[in-house]
Amino acid sequence: MKKTITRVLMPIIVLAGGIGAYALLHASKPPPEKSEEGPRPISVYTESVKQEPVRLKVTTQGDVRARTQIDLVTQVGGRIISVSPQFTEGGEIEPGASLLKIEEEDYRLAFSQAKANVAEAKVGVEQALADADVARKQLRSIPNPSPLALKKPQVAQAQSRLVAAQANLEQSLLNLQRTSVSLPFKGRLISTRVDVGQYVTPGTIIGRAFATKVVEIRLPLNDTQLSALGLPIGYTAPEGEELNVNFSAKVAGKIQQWHGKLVRLDASIDPTTRMLYASAMVLDPYGQNTSSDGMPMAVGLFVEAEITGRELSDAYTIPRSALRAGELVFLIKDGQLDVRKVTVAHSSSTRAIISDGLALGENVIVSPIRNPIQGMALTEVKNSKTN
Repeated sequence: MKKTITRVLMPIIVLAGGIGAYALLHASKPPPEKSEEGPRPISVYTESVKQEPVRLKVTTQGDVRARTQIDLVTQVGGRIISVSPQFTEGGEIEPGASLLKIEEEDYRLAFSQAKANVAEAKVGVEQALADADVARKQLRSIPNPSPLALKKPQVAQAQSRLVAAQANLEQSLLNLQRTSVSLPFKGRLISTRVDVGQYVTPGTIIGRAFATKVVEIRLPLNDTQLSALGLPIGYTAPEGEELNVNFSAKVAGKIQQWHGKLVRLDASIDPTTRMLYASAMVLDPYGQNTSSDGMPMAVGLFVEAEITGRELSDAYTIPRSALRAGELVFLIKDGQLDVRKVTVAHSSSTRAIISDGLALGENVIVSPIRNPIQGMALTEVKNSKTN
């Protein structure tokens, strides 16, 4: 019996002794030392607010399109007997060069017939004048002879027939010349619809072409961009005073650049996009004004455009990296973060122009801050980079 009681009580006694020993050790340990050190300040890069003259830049995009683009239409009918090697998609066409030839035998015969009719009409006029002279002499003694007796209507009729014959001769010559189809300007072919042996009628569309003398780019502008240009709605640039526009696009794996001019602003705002469109032009984009790599500013290309706008003489500028979402700027004030709301007059990819909220010489933070909190501790490091 005693052995049984001892076997039951021993584990309880051991467990109680262990708990007592732990409580004794825990009660007798020294208290932890309290640190008075605050949170460690975060190091940030800063740059000073500058006041300097600034030429505003506006960045936008647009599609290149031909200023002149037409359908090629035949003016006479007939069978096509020949086409130029350049009469193909992308073909380079000189002004007045024959693109295709329509069978001209019928028109040549009509021209010969018209010449014969003119000669016959001239004879008729001479005959009518001679008859009128004879009639005048015969009726010399008769007072007040009628115009019909003097053969005046016959002379007028003969002269009218001559005028009609001459007009028919000019028309037949025009029809003969129109058997050769050409462009009135230097350009490129977009598409062709006919070939040798095909019969065409007057008014048949045989292809489509555009002029390469100048291309146009339509550039959308919002209100802020319009303000940066300093131009009124409906503006048309006087000759020689157009704003410079630099265009760029990635073509054939390389960034290509071209130079053009802004020539006018639309007189109305697009009701769908609420944007105002500007029109820029590039002269001779397939000739002298190709890129430095010889790449033309091709019709249909989507390009980035940078327009040189108005100049501000005393603008407060900061690096673009200092401007945060919601037009906020971070500054250091007495070693603490100061989050400030500013008014942005203009911004580009490299800098922002501030019209209100900053003072000259204040240091703005240009490095990123994770979870910024007003008043958090910061250490200033001057940024050695120039923007």
